[in-house]
Amino acid sequence: MERVEYDEFGLFHENAEEFGLPYDGPPTVRREFVALPDGRRLSALVWGIGDPQYVFLHGGAQNAHTWDTVALALDAPLVAIDLPGHGYSDGPNEAAGGQLAPMSLAEDVAVAIRALAPDARGVIGMSLGGLTTIALTAVAPDLVRSVVLVDVTPGVDGEKSRVIADFVNGPESFESFDDLLARTIQFNPTRTESSLRRGILHNAVQRDDGSWVWRYARFRTPPAEGAGPPEGDPTAGFPQFGVLWDAVAKITVPVLLARGMREQSVVDDADEAKLLEVLPNARVEHFEEAGHSLQGDMPVELARAVADFVP
Repeated sequence: MERVEYDEFGLFHENAEEFGLPYDGPPTVRREFVALPDGRRLSALVWGIGDPQYVFLHGGAQNAHTWDTVALALDAPLVAIDLPGHGYSDGPNEAAGGQLAPMSLAEDVAVAIRALAPDARGVIGMSLGGLTTIALTAVAPDLVRSVVLVDVTPGVDGEKSRVIADFVNGPESFESFDDLLARTIQFNPTRTESSLRRGILHNAVQRDDGSWVWRYARFRTPPAEGAGPPEGDPTAGFPQFGVLWDAVAKITVPVLLARGMREQSVVDDADEAKLLEVLPNARVEHFEEAGHSLQGDMPVELARAVADFVP
């Protein structure tokens, strides 16, 4: 059995090299854990020295390292949080909806932000992290001074996110790293193999028998017998995130939608129009060479947009 070596703080030079960023040595990054009232803990990466200026929330089935290249490009103090049930964080509050319940996730995230970045100038959330950011504006508005939604609105549904769901809901374990890498390449044709290899190392765990499992899969609850979606409708049962439009309408701080324009995006023209109808002062920026994962496809451009927008 071959063991794969992994140092979570030893790969930043690869991020810099891939996107042409200056690199004169490892950045200042540490992992912190914040206790929640019920005893669970949330984990986060704290970048830089001084009061964090930004808070980053990743998408479903991701982890805080998804923002590494963006953080290197920003070169500013920031915090990237592992959502409950992801990365190094403990599992979600299942009684409050589990891994896909933005309001419950926001309540947990608020505790971490108060502990690590109470004066942050902006919260940047991608996909599920963006929906959690919207919920955070309702749960803890004092912590949100500006919002960047990365390729998501409450208009996301099962059909728009079908490809993502197909990937996330794949095998629960893989016999080898190569098997896991092959599946990841299949579903991410625009990304380099080196970036996907790096992402897997951050987001998967090798077990004692040599097999691999996604970190987020540790908390997936198997459906009860007979409780799966109706045959022929794999998107059935997808969470109804549309209720968050009410929260969007009440946001009073600046909002930017960073929208990927490739077909992998989960935001369409109707979603963009709806956002501007609900929040006429919101800003929308298109990223032509990015799909859903802007932080993976165009991280330097996304960092530039964040730095330009967050006051």
